[in-house]
Amino acid sequence: MTRHPALLILALWAAGLGAAAQFGKISVIYDLLVADYGTPGRVAFMVSVVGLVGLVFGTTAGIFGQRLGLRRVLLGALLLGAGLSAVQALLPPYPVMMASRTLEGASHLGIVVAGPVLIAQTAPQQHQGLAMTLWSSFFGLSFAGLAVIGPWLAAWQGVSALFLAHAGYMLAIAAVLAALLPRLAPADLPPLTLAGVIRQHGTIYRSPRIAAPAMGFFFYTILYVAVLTLLPPLLGADRALAATAMPLVSIAVSLTLGVWLLHHLSAVHLVQAGFALALGAAVAMGLFWQMPGPRLTAVLLLAAALGIVQGASFAAIPQLNAGEGERSLAAGAVAQLGNLGTTTGTPLLAALIAGYGAAGVVGFAVPLCLGGIVLHSLQARRRRG
Repeated sequence: MTRHPALLILALWAAGLGAAAQFGKISVIYDLLVADYGTPGRVAFMVSVVGLVGLVFGTTAGIFGQRLGLRRVLLGALLLGAGLSAVQALLPPYPVMMASRTLEGASHLGIVVAGPVLIAQTAPQQHQGLAMTLWSSFFGLSFAGLAVIGPWLAAWQGVSALFLAHAGYMLAIAAVLAALLPRLAPADLPPLTLAGVIRQHGTIYRSPRIAAPAMGFFFYTILYVAVLTLLPPLLGADRALAATAMPLVSIAVSLTLGVWLLHHLSAVHLVQAGFALALGAAVAMGLFWQMPGPRLTAVLLLAAALGIVQGASFAAIPQLNAGEGERSLAAGAVAQLGNLGTTTGTPLLAALIAGYGAAGVVGFAVPLCLGGIVLHSLQARRRRG
């Protein structure tokens, strides 16, 4: 696809970092924005509306990516994101800010749908697992970096500086990708109608190849985000250590052990193995809850196992789908069900903890891990049959 595949893959991954920052740039200066916009609830909705757009239109974005061409979709999304961040730097009135955040949801979708498909097309076959796992790390690494840089920049130059920095970053990545991405004609497909979009949704979710990565990813997102948010406060003196170490362990294991295992197992089998390991870690965490050392070990093992699931879920997209069109649809479904998981998991786990304490975490994790294993087994049977 290009004479510089490694450079293009890194640039695409950098676009993913910018997409994750569309959430993180609000989250890391949450308290400062409350001072500007009045109440925590208003700022919380400012964060979540980007994900709600993905929840509603994720699969639709995959359909449009298939028709418009992934280069056009990605560059348009980056330029739109840069412009919206520049508008947000003005700290406009709340309705205008929310309108910009809603449009930013469309920008975010364009990046997270086009990015993994273009990476899968670019990476040599022997390095595809590494490339897709690298892509899967964009959210955690972006948040970790923003947690350090964002508050410092806002304290030094004001809240607007963070938005302007994000705008400049998105513009720079768009320029790099415009130079690196080859110009390819989009697929010659019939005009899209509302009835056609609805039929395409049915086609996507009936397909055991297109839908499988997203369905497994749903079980991952509903569990990972909720556990990362609500488990550390239950750990007493280990709270700060767990909150810092869990995402780092997850990413590190995904990029090392997870990549190595992808050379020996199919992506689907590795997703199932990761869920099985996470299930065991959750049970061990419950059994050793009164013993801080073993409990923390089990918590970190849970994070490591979910890191394996994360990378392998993205690697499953090209392994199960050979064509660009099918990969685009699969990435759209991943975006849609991933947003469904992140939206629903935390309130569900919060309710279980309120009712059952730490046992609620185990009761939450075990059926979700089993669900991921069983669903992938059923989809694999459908593919064979």
